[in-house]
Amino acid sequence: MSVLDIIRLRRSIREYLPREILPDVKEKLLESLRFAPSACNNQPWQFILIADPQRRKQVAAACNRQMWMADAPLIIAGCGMPHEAYQYMGGYGNSIEIDVAIAFDHLTLVAAEEGLGTCWIGAFDEKAVKKILDIPKDVRIIALTPVGYPAEKGALTKRLNKKRKDPLEIFPKELWHS
Repeated sequence: MSVLDIIRLRRSIREYLPREILPDVKEKLLESLRFAPSACNNQPWQFILIADPQRRKQVAAACNRQMWMADAPLIIAGCGMPHEAYQYMGGYGNSIEIDVAIAFDHLTLVAAEEGLGTCWIGAFDEKAVKKILDIPKDVRIIALTPVGYPAEKGALTKRLNKKRKDPLEIFPKELWHS
């Protein structure tokens, strides 16, 4: 399957089987994070792997009580260290959100290739998650994702009711159009 096929098939998964991720598959996931590009190759991140069932429940509760997250055998917290990121992104800030987002995107695509589901989590209480995971104050949690085998057969290819925008709406030629 091509990368573009995987991009087209990937969906957010919110129901997981109680099945462990095989070690070789887990290694591929970690390599996707490790080899993701970052501005100036600073790699200003840590990705916390949360496998303990009780800690997964605590994290899910701190993610606006999205308790379904804890059903996945693994939750990954993408943490960025702003002081280690490229400091002149767009002339106004650092690259931390983009760097971690690129790595997470690599992770979600490799997960989909391996038949695993993920779901970007942006709704969370950062202070609460930091306390649970013992994350320092100067580190930011950018996103979290559960990782596991989808409970619903065909879940990676299930289409949403919302239709994709027409290319003319999202690819203006030369200048912005409204």
